[in-house]
Amino acid sequence: MPALTTLSEERRIVAVGDIHGCVRTLEALLRAIEPGPDDQLVFLGDMIDRGPSSRQVVELLLRLERRCSCHFIAGNHELMLLEAIATGNPDAWLRSGGMATVESYDGLLPMEFPPEHLGLLRRCRTHVETEHYLFVHGGIDPELTVAENLRFHEPETFSWRREHLQSPYLEEGGFPWEKTVVCGHTPVPAPLLTENLIALDTGCVFTGRAHLGTLSAIILPERRIINRKNIETHP
Repeated sequence: MPALTTLSEERRIVAVGDIHGCVRTLEALLRAIEPGPDDQLVFLGDMIDRGPSSRQVVELLLRLERRCSCHFIAGNHELMLLEAIATGNPDAWLRSGGMATVESYDGLLPMEFPPEHLGLLRRCRTHVETEHYLFVHGGIDPELTVAENLRFHEPETFSWRREHLQSPYLEEGGFPWEKTVVCGHTPVPAPLLTENLIALDTGCVFTGRAHLGTLSAIILPERRIINRKNIETHP
């Protein structure tokens, strides 16, 4: 994984939840956000798989990266794709939503994707920090501080964790975290904002599930939510 990136809180930070191959919805969200050259965009992972347009999502992110400061977090789906390339065995990834990505690439397996696309996926980081925020895909250990998580846990585990959303700390006044953790991974009906947790995966790709089917972003530090309903199936 690439080295850790630290962002500046003196410039606007925009964190975007799980896209899952929904390019038209992402385009609509970006029109609402209106990102500029001074903005810092953090994509919280699971940009690919399940939805119909993973290739188009990657192409859009590559274009966006040329005019904005973009930072990509490795979701569990990006990690599974990279593991498929490393091992030469894509079966587990294909069973987990990867087949939709293959179809968007006209049948190409991930090791055959365009080099620029693979470059973006390999640039994904396990986490991004600022003075007051930690951005991850899944979550961190709710029993440890942020510093202890970074010291004692392999960073790749941050792409899979979700136990913080079942933790009693969620109802008991907050986690023992000295920074606000911003994450995706686990679908929630609406963005969850507490003192030191922001959960942004509102299940964009899951249009058939009650209260899901929305792509959400947050503007920091003002904590302004911007979201758009999934429009992939509505020409």
